[in-house]
Amino acid sequence: MIPTLFITRDGLLEPLGQSQVLAYLKGLSTRYRITVISFEKPEDIANDALVVTVAEVCREHGIRWLPQRFHPRPRLLAAAWDLATMTWLCLREAGGGRAALVHARSYIPAAVALLINRLCGTPFIFDMRALWPEEVITAGRLRRGSLLHRLICRIERACLSRADSVISLTHAAAAYLQRIYSDLGLERKIVVIPTCADLARFVPAPSRRPVERVYGCVGTILSGWFRADWLGRFFDAVAARDRSAVFHIISRDDPAQVRAALRLSEEAESRLTIYGMPSDQVHHAVQGLHASAMFFTDGLSKLGSSPTRTGEMLGCGIPIVANPGVGDVGAIIAENRVGILVDGPGAADMDRAAADIEAVMDDPDLIDRCRATADRLFSLEAATDAYAGIYGRIAAQASGRRR
Repeated sequence: MIPTLFITRDGLLEPLGQSQVLAYLKGLSTRYRITVISFEKPEDIANDALVVTVAEVCREHGIRWLPQRFHPRPRLLAAAWDLATMTWLCLREAGGGRAALVHARSYIPAAVALLINRLCGTPFIFDMRALWPEEVITAGRLRRGSLLHRLICRIERACLSRADSVISLTHAAAAYLQRIYSDLGLERKIVVIPTCADLARFVPAPSRRPVERVYGCVGTILSGWFRADWLGRFFDAVAARDRSAVFHIISRDDPAQVRAALRLSEEAESRLTIYGMPSDQVHHAVQGLHASAMFFTDGLSKLGSSPTRTGEMLGCGIPIVANPGVGDVGAIIAENRVGILVDGPGAADMDRAAADIEAVMDDPDLIDRCRATADRLFSLEAATDAYAGIYGRIAAQASGRRR
């Protein structure tokens, strides 16, 4: 099997690492000999049971896991330290013959893969995940036009140019990149693979849901990119319209901070429950929802976003309430009739959204339509096959060059 090095600054111990890294690698491990370098948060490393569980999963699938400690601050120095650690490890792996291909998840790993490519000639995949420079500008952590921003953009161009394949989460971001880097011929190497879900777990509820409607939201509210004020106003509009509706937020965020960010009316506040769950149990909570809402900042920073919760909700037959301008979410909802789009946070917009989602939920074909959309767009198996195809093509090209 071809030795493949997967590098990520996210941790395999995190829910995202388990659903969006390890889930793919388990499928790929039957065809490729995989080594993973990941950076784990201190609080996750302290969870001995979790470490043992993930390590055992890796062993069962023949995945060699090299976990490193993630350093969150000071931000620039921590990133530089992690970058140096990742670079040294990758050079060691490439020099030792354990990396015929490097799969770099996001920008900092891609910068390392670019260096390995220049030094060792090892082909690499730039798995972008999102338009990171735009995201950090929106979050207020980077100033457009600054020296650091110009440096990141130069690295982005170099990675796009030198990568053997570029993976985008959305068609919206792919079109944007092809437009601004029209001289790089990205149409020949860019592949769209959205954030997928484990549709073997995220399935419609086995029994009928209670008559009392549950409106939910899954995932972080306090990311800086989530519009908590929109969610609060939507819940208020639903509470005013449906006196029996209740609200569930399934998140690891601090409940007090979430409630403060939502600024709910007293009526909606009294019907809100906030709780966290282990990642392998979240699907049970999702199955109990009737509709799920997610509102994100839009603009360039979110063109490349493919929220994980999209595939998970649709897999469970749950319609989505969202705003346009977030990756391909708006197009998916509109084209497949699996939810509604909200144009603004005003009272009239939210009142209309509350009425419209009620009509959508009354559609007897809704659950089947949501599930069919998930199967077509967010299947983990289809995504794994797409990755395997990219790996195989690059390996074949590298073998041809060696001849």
